Amino acid sequence: MKIAVCVSHVPDTAAKINISGDGKGIDPSGVTYVVNPYDEFAIEEALKTKEKFGGETIAISLGPEANKETLRKALAMGIDNAVLLKDESYRDSLSVAKALASEIKLHNAELVFFGKQSVDYDNSVVGQLTAELLGYNCISVAVDFKLDGSKVICEREIEGGKEVIKTSLPAVITAQKGLNEPRYASLKGIMTAKKKVIEEKTVDAANNYIEIVSFKRPAPKQAGKIIGTDASAVPELVRLLREEAKVI
Repeated sequence: MKIAVCVSHVPDTAAKINISGDGKGIDPSGVTYVVNPYDEFAIEEALKTKEKFGGETIAISLGPEANKETLRKALAMGIDNAVLLKDESYRDSLSVAKALASEIKLHNAELVFFGKQSVDYDNSVVGQLTAELLGYNCISVAVDFKLDGSKVICEREIEGGKEVIKTSLPAVITAQKGLNEPRYASLKGIMTAKKKVIEEKTVDAANNYIEIVSFKRPAPKQAGKIIGTDASAVPELVRLLREEAKVI
């Protein structure tokens, strides 16, 4: 069985983000990039599935040369092969999905794992769009995954609870936190990953339906007020909550 996992190279969530000079992106200067956190769950589930059922795993990433760092991390964790779909341009979610779907088709992957979303754009739709383009079944936000022959059983999060979904291969699964505990790369894995060749491919130019007009910072928070230090301040606090904050 061929198992694909699609991974993103994203700014560390702890990084300080500045807007670029043209106002249409972020300034990468001094920003640390990492494997998209949700994609780590996807990588781990791909590895667990291979260990249980056999097969071959491949990591696919779309982006610039820097994305090799994330692919190396996937290889160090145990992924067999990696492909970089090299592209420096901005792509909307559909354009990303089209490029990934085309590559997945070439590998005839029956099972594809994604993180449920990337932490940079947070659109949460690339996995589902890719499944639609491939004609695969799709289960999103999975917190439990089981494979029985060609049958797939997942538990997924919904508003206020969880539900169990059954489908069949070929399928796309998007991973949520709680699906597993991603492993750390071993020293042997890191050394092996350094020797592996990451295949590079060019992709068709993006055909975006969405344009980024501008980035801007959220409005600064207003300074807090100290109304008092004892119970005598309660009436004034209630008045301000009602008349200024308008929350009661």
